Amino acid sequence: MKKERSSGADNPARAEQADGSPRHPRHYPAVGDGPGFPHREVLVMAHSRRAFLAASASIAVATLAAGCSSRTAGNAGQLGEPRIGGTLIYLEPQTWTSLYPPSAGFYANGGIVNNITDRLLHQNPETLELEPWIAAELPSVNEDATEYTFKLRRGVTYSDGTPLDAANVVKNFDLYGRGDAGKVLTASEAINNYDRGEVVDEHTVRFHFSAPAPGFAQATSTINSGLLSNATLAKSNKGFGPGNAKSIIGSGPFVITEEKVGTELRLAARQDYSWAPPSSPHQGRPLLDEINVVVTGEDSVRVGTVVAGQANIARQIEAPDEPQFSTEELALHVAATNGVNNGLSFRFRTPQLSDIRVRQAIIAGIDRQAIVDTLFTKSYPLATGALARTALGHVDTSANYVHDPAKAAALLDQAGWTAGPDKIRVKDGRRLALTFNEALPQPRSKEVVTLIQAQLAKIGIQVELFPGDYAAQTAAALDPDQIQVYHSMVGRADFDVLKSQYSSENRNALLNLNTDEGSTGDGELEARLSAIASRPTVEQREQASAAAQQWLADQAYILPIFEEPQVFGLRAEVRGFATESVGRPSFYRTWLNA
Repeated sequence: MKKERSSGADNPARAEQADGSPRHPRHYPAVGDGPGFPHREVLVMAHSRRAFLAASASIAVATLAAGCSSRTAGNAGQLGEPRIGGTLIYLEPQTWTSLYPPSAGFYANGGIVNNITDRLLHQNPETLELEPWIAAELPSVNEDATEYTFKLRRGVTYSDGTPLDAANVVKNFDLYGRGDAGKVLTASEAINNYDRGEVVDEHTVRFHFSAPAPGFAQATSTINSGLLSNATLAKSNKGFGPGNAKSIIGSGPFVITEEKVGTELRLAARQDYSWAPPSSPHQGRPLLDEINVVVTGEDSVRVGTVVAGQANIARQIEAPDEPQFSTEELALHVAATNGVNNGLSFRFRTPQLSDIRVRQAIIAGIDRQAIVDTLFTKSYPLATGALARTALGHVDTSANYVHDPAKAAALLDQAGWTAGPDKIRVKDGRRLALTFNEALPQPRSKEVVTLIQAQLAKIGIQVELFPGDYAAQTAAALDPDQIQVYHSMVGRADFDVLKSQYSSENRNALLNLNTDEGSTGDGELEARLSAIASRPTVEQREQASAAAQQWLADQAYILPIFEEPQVFGLRAEVRGFATESVGRPSFYRTWLNA
């Protein structure tokens, strides 16, 4: 076995002081150095609008945003002496679809999974440092990041009374790392190159990988790695779906006690919960007795219900409604999602978009600043690249996204697209018509596409919006004949988020992989994305991420629009409300001052 190195369990200092001033860089002793694997130190690095802590090769950890980090306005927050008890009413704009952790990326799913499961590691939402949770300490990792060893806390149990021990943890990750085709359960997009788990002893597990997996430690902190009981892990895909919520057993601070399919979930505090992350200022049972999650799809109803005092918190407060929360009784909580920006992916293998000049023309024809100014607020900064400025590895590629209608028209002329009788451009008898999806989980997607429709019509491009609910949109997004331009975003506070969005192994947002043929349109893109998830050092991963971002920009594959936050509206009696590292609600320390 290769010489191991510590992952930095001494928790190096944060990149900034409490007053926001940068700390002096601190170096920590190199451990486990070997040939071809230099720089085994932990270094705090400041970088203009962001700062990140580059821990060891396996734990690329932390970033502190000076821009769109989480903030709470008004009187809400941690004020006064916490009180135990009460029921919090939480309004969610969409109904959940699956409580299988690797499928919980959809915010309606993740908001539940985040509160009923624990994870091996905790990612501090303010600094993005990794910290122990169910793991008693940060893992030890071998030199090429192909083996991770975790020591587990003792005495942790699931809500059905079964132990959370090494055998159970291995069962969780063998499923999440490999999936189970027979049960129609997918592997987690956050876990790469997984081989197997090993029970070293009752409280020690070791994970083995077929190639370097430097993002694994962070992956164990995400909701996609929420730990579940053995009985729950035996379920098929259908068993994690609507109608089965009460049977999903986690070890987290809340337990699902009631479900009204499609409309409501009730979560109750677990009275014997005593294994919060050691860094948490609160320990023991949750402060709230219950959380009533009510699906409220209409924006005006969510806002009006909170404003009227009939609910405590609502997610997805749209930009036009933000001013209603600027009172003493109300507040906004704006949380950064730290990943791939809200934007457009151009399916470049479709006939309409195969010519780079057409893609460049679309980019030049869209006025992103007008979209942000018209539809959004300062909570939604204009994107400067594929990744948010708060994300690990962010590269500014905004020079590729300049609005220039004259340039757009010239590019279309060069590509042989000429104006037809109705001013829509035509080539070889084909109209230059594109269909966009409506990204229902994303803020104001329909309005964004409608503005783009008007902007592109001016240069002779027809834009249509695909109709339909979440299921219809999801199905159509996989078919390039139906959706040629895909509107989406992905939140994850790790370099791997870029691969999660664009790799053919994961979300395949560009449809670079043709699943019918098994062919790949751009092998260079795949290679650059793969490198992000398999290079063993932080420096190498950052370089790989930068190379992939530049390729996406230079090939005109994407148009980032804005950095998407999660915006919550809450009443002033709500105290201690927080979100995890990509903006999902965390109710463990929340209490009601009423």
